[in-house]
Amino acid sequence: MTIDVTDIPSGIESVELVRLLEEIAAGAAERERLRIAPHEQIRQLGRAGLGALRVPRAHGGAERSLRDLFAFVIRLAAADSNIAQSLRAHYHFVEGRLASADQAQRDRWLPEVVRGTIFGNATVERTTRDIFGFETTLTPSANGDGSHVLSGTKYYSTGSLYADRVTVAAMLPDGSVGSAIVPADRDGVTLEDDWDGMGQRLTASGTSRFEDVLVAADELLPSPIGRAAAAPRSAFLQLYLVAVMAGIVRNAATDAARMARERRRTFSHASGELPRVDPLVQQVVGRIASDAFACEAVVLAAAAGLDAAAASAGSTADGAPDPDAVHEGALLTAQAQVVVAELAPRAAELLFDAGGASATSREQNLDRHWRNARTIASHNTAMYKARAIGDLLINEERLPTNGFF
Repeated sequence: MTIDVTDIPSGIESVELVRLLEEIAAGAAERERLRIAPHEQIRQLGRAGLGALRVPRAHGGAERSLRDLFAFVIRLAAADSNIAQSLRAHYHFVEGRLASADQAQRDRWLPEVVRGTIFGNATVERTTRDIFGFETTLTPSANGDGSHVLSGTKYYSTGSLYADRVTVAAMLPDGSVGSAIVPADRDGVTLEDDWDGMGQRLTASGTSRFEDVLVAADELLPSPIGRAAAAPRSAFLQLYLVAVMAGIVRNAATDAARMARERRRTFSHASGELPRVDPLVQQVVGRIASDAFACEAVVLAAAAGLDAAAASAGSTADGAPDPDAVHEGALLTAQAQVVVAELAPRAAELLFDAGGASATSREQNLDRHWRNARTIASHNTAMYKARAIGDLLINEERLPTNGFF
């Protein structure tokens, strides 16, 4: 299926897109329960051009706003949150090229995005104390052509199992961090599906090994790690996870309404003859749906703030975004996370009040909503975001700039 992404309206609606997301949603619960990796579904999204939503029209993309992108991420996460999170590194890679002042980077990589190439991630290591400290190395090869040799082991390599290329952070001989953009099937690359988290089980967030992998000169980019950010990309990464949680709540609301509609038995002391006419069950479903609305609203408000920060590029002497606009975008993102990290697991738990004991059947796999929401919420604990927001309001202490806001 091919979708004309330049024609998708602001609400991210089209007949073809709705049909594709329905197809993805139809098998999501079973894939997660049986651990069936969604290779084909992610390929479909790439072929449909949805990886190029943010690519400029001059390069063949849709040139959509960040708000539009996050609206799509919520819709995709409502269909399958594993797939949505698996594409986080891909969309971040695109943002990096859009933020770069190097036109050659855009000319080299954006056409690949438009052709459907999916980019994965291999950044964090388990053996280092500093999350941005790496034992993985890039050393000049003996070829003398600017190529390097990549060696090391990564974990939390979300999405790389489904990717065509993997973006690998590694130390260069001069002590700086570089990014190697290597094909996933190149000699020396091993991608393992060994993520053992209780939730988001199909994000392939496990081990990636790189054993003397040859990296061509045009596959090596400067990494944003350890450098001044050219755009509010750290906030982008945080808001992406919040958008996935918002999609999970939307999915939970759909499942809660379906269960209430389809159930034919209720408690002998219930408030209605059938669950669908029981006012208490109706109240639960309405509460989950309201939580879904709230989650989506705060994500899109924060996304608009990131759009404003990106639009401020060029307003400063060095051409970088306005620091105050970047700070405001980070603040909105942190506030969104505090709200959604509380609402999402609660909404996923309320679902069982609408379904009763039968909702706990492993066949239905409805517990995945809570497990997935809680797993994502654990990535960057909201209590630290709330504390930083409080410090800002009380003491006018600006938010941290450590890559996690």
